[in-house]
Amino acid sequence: MAGLANTRDAAELLKAFSHPTRLAILQELIVGPKCVTDMEELLPARQANISQHLAVLRHAKLVDYAQDGALRCYYLCRPRLVEDMLALVGRGDPVVTRTAEEIQADKERLAKALSGASGPAARPASRRKSVVR
Repeated sequence: MAGLANTRDAAELLKAFSHPTRLAILQELIVGPKCVTDMEELLPARQANISQHLAVLRHAKLVDYAQDGALRCYYLCRPRLVEDMLALVGRGDPVVTRTAEEIQADKERLAKALSGASGPAARPASRRKSVVR
């Protein structure tokens, strides 16, 4: 998670992506800026609900708006991130299943690799207290 201050920041960002209406809003904004009234015509949600979701997306710094008289026109302020995330979740990767034997073999390979890496000091702190069975 290079580039993120910590896991809490990453979790907050991912939460902003974690609603169907927000994903639909982001997909619409990839095409170009839209006002809430435009989105209301395109999405199965009411103006008040769309505005609430836009507030979450603004808080996550994924969208922002420009005022045009009484209208607020929203746009992506991190378009590359949004495009990459939507492409990633839309990839349709297969679900991998593993047997208990495969998992045990991986744990044994990890234990062997860690034991040959100059002792406990070479292991990450999070792994030092772990017991691999």
